[in-house]
Amino acid sequence: MIQTPTVDWLALAPTIALLVGGGIALLAALLPDWLRKWTAATAAFAGFAVAAGFAVAVFDRSTTPQALLDGSITRDQLAAMAQVILAVTGAAVVFASWGERRRENHAEYYALLAAAGAGMVFFVGAENLMTLFLGLEWFSLCLYILVAFDSERATSLEAGLKYLVVGGLGSAVLLFGSALVYGATAQLSFSAIAATNPTNDAFLFAGLAMILAGLAFKVSAAPFHMWTPDVYQGAPTSVTAFMSAATKTAALVMLLRILVTAFPDQSDVWTIAVAVLSAVSLAWGNLGALAQRDVKRLLAYSSISHAGFMLMAISANSERGGEALLYYLVPYSAMSVGAFAVVAARERELRRPVSLESLAGMGWERPYHGIALWTFMLGMAGFPLTGGLFGKLFVFSAAYDAGEWWLVLIGVAATAVSLAYYLNVVRWLYMRSGAELRLAPAGGSPPRDSALGIAIFASFVVTVGSFFVVQPILDAAGDAASSLPF
Repeated sequence: MIQTPTVDWLALAPTIALLVGGGIALLAALLPDWLRKWTAATAAFAGFAVAAGFAVAVFDRSTTPQALLDGSITRDQLAAMAQVILAVTGAAVVFASWGERRRENHAEYYALLAAAGAGMVFFVGAENLMTLFLGLEWFSLCLYILVAFDSERATSLEAGLKYLVVGGLGSAVLLFGSALVYGATAQLSFSAIAATNPTNDAFLFAGLAMILAGLAFKVSAAPFHMWTPDVYQGAPTSVTAFMSAATKTAALVMLLRILVTAFPDQSDVWTIAVAVLSAVSLAWGNLGALAQRDVKRLLAYSSISHAGFMLMAISANSERGGEALLYYLVPYSAMSVGAFAVVAARERELRRPVSLESLAGMGWERPYHGIALWTFMLGMAGFPLTGGLFGKLFVFSAAYDAGEWWLVLIGVAATAVSLAYYLNVVRWLYMRSGAELRLAPAGGSPPRDSALGIAIFASFVVTVGSFFVVQPILDAAGDAASSLPF
């Protein structure tokens, strides 16, 4: 009699929900034109919503980490909390995508969005090198297509090609590093790699460096950030919003998991490497943002800077650092999706790329969008009444407790520099007074996009709400971080 493995369907439920949602969205391509887009978007949103619900259930019932499917994946609160963030982010992006002017292929777009979310949800629970690479390629392939999805725009095709080339290089580096680690340890499981403890094996350290570099590509950490500004600028804005929040969440959580679980005895090496990546990202991201006029490129460099802040938490190599990282991801994901959603609104109104000059007077013309965007900018800068303030404070606290006071000083200096471009965005929003604005002689306001307004409102609520309900989020982040063997 063949012994079949026991399958924990609840642990796999978030991934399955998104696959089902993506499958239904793809089948919507067979429906009439008037029904296709609505059905595909509804299926994708339902997939993300159901996945979030299952992830909350997994979090509540996973107080003790458990390896599943012969050690291929793990069921713990770290993966579950990351899945909640990813699913909520995906649901918001579905709303942000609704009003995009796209001639056709709506079903394929929402199917790919759900499939990418499924890959990320699976990826954050990976427990060995094989499932790590499988999950990475799963969502990466979907994103390569999504970035180039607006095939009528040359910039989208160019961005897709750049992302494919650089992303393929990053995946190859990670795969080669995994092969070196396997060669040094003869193990695939993260915990089994740690148990072998070949402390002086050159292959192991080379493999560790290559895995770190491969994941740094996905995190957009400098100097592995070279694809980020061009891809963020050229991709459809809703795809950029999804990448900036969801890809970073998945890659950072997995980086934390693999370093702490598989390489605890090499922590004296990788903590320094991650701290250096953090410092370089903070410097490069903020200085690069100062020179940008295109808003999407500015937000791309901002995302590189935020990768530096979150890498600071990982370099602390402590439960407090893991807690700070997970808390930071909540307001950051909301601010990122919300900011790109406002940019999408302006882009659809003007029908051209959004520069700082394009924002002039938007605060008076569109008060709702103006208030939302300056809230997101102040949150990214770490101002009070937004979760960005506590996110940076917790990261600085974790780094200081780990003895990395020099990194805290760099972070404070980077925050001061970031005020120049974040507040400049706010300045441009109100550059012209309401009295100076005149109605156009023809045309009028663009059609109301209620779905985009919902995405912006949800992002605003999380950005501000994470300041006022900080303790419940921090408690959940602390429970999730305790899943790792610090």
